[in-house]
Amino acid sequence: MLGVNKMNERYGIIEIGSNNTKTHIYENNEVIYDNTTTIEFKKNYKNNGSISSDDLEKLYEEVSKALKYTNRIHIYGCSIFRNINDMELEQINGILKEKFNVIIEVVSQEDEANLTAKGCYQNIKYDEPMCIFIGGGGSIELIFVKNKNIFGHKFYNFGVVDITSKYPELKEDIPKVTLNEVTKYVDFLIGDLEYKAPVMVLAGGDHLYWFNNALYKMENNTLYESNRQKYMIKKEKIDLYDSDMMVHSLDAIRNRSDNPSWFDGSRAMRIIANRIMHKIGAEVVIPTNINMEDGLKDIFKS
Repeated sequence: MLGVNKMNERYGIIEIGSNNTKTHIYENNEVIYDNTTTIEFKKNYKNNGSISSDDLEKLYEEVSKALKYTNRIHIYGCSIFRNINDMELEQINGILKEKFNVIIEVVSQEDEANLTAKGCYQNIKYDEPMCIFIGGGGSIELIFVKNKNIFGHKFYNFGVVDITSKYPELKEDIPKVTLNEVTKYVDFLIGDLEYKAPVMVLAGGDHLYWFNNALYKMENNTLYESNRQKYMIKKEKIDLYDSDMMVHSLDAIRNRSDNPSWFDGSRAMRIIANRIMHKIGAEVVIPTNINMEDGLKDIFKS
């Protein structure tokens, strides 16, 4: 059970993922500060066998920034923080407690998935089956929902970092590895999926950031109304975009953005999402930037 205090005042949420650390400060449940910082916890953990001290320094800097707004900071560790041992977590929390009077609460894969999914389906009017795809650096979760009731799920212990570790060329301007080669490997990791859904919502990261900076056009969402889910892309166009990204410049996309390193995992994320789209029979994809804290916000409201 996540430890939160209900409140209707200023508070902050820091969500630590394998690749990106997201900070939001809320005042009366409106965002007044929004920041995403690339901290490659999983990649460096795999190299060092422990959480990197350099990565922790970057985290401390993000906590310091958040504390300028409020001392009510809640830090949630996902993905890689589920894998570190208790002693290492205690040491990190000891430093955080001493420096800032905060600690990291590790979120289970199931809690992270259910909270993110809730942020997608709780405020929409849509009765048909949908799959909520929650993509991360170290894990992938699928939640299948119909009329706000979960009817299936699938959790994977691989994510973007695992794909870019095997195929580092995906980070290059134009990769030498082919889409077909990576697709075969990702298909193997995913395996068979028993649940099907005609609609797939992309969550757990800023999927809109990819499509907007890549200049890939999206249509208005005609399935339901939502300020957080305004756009949709049909399967045929998604396939064209995902083929295109392998033969066109990633550096050009980076240069249009305000966070170039974010795109290191973008091709890998797209290939994973594409293969799941096909395996579940989805005809429409809805890109969002909805994440775990969207499900948490209702808990915080008084």
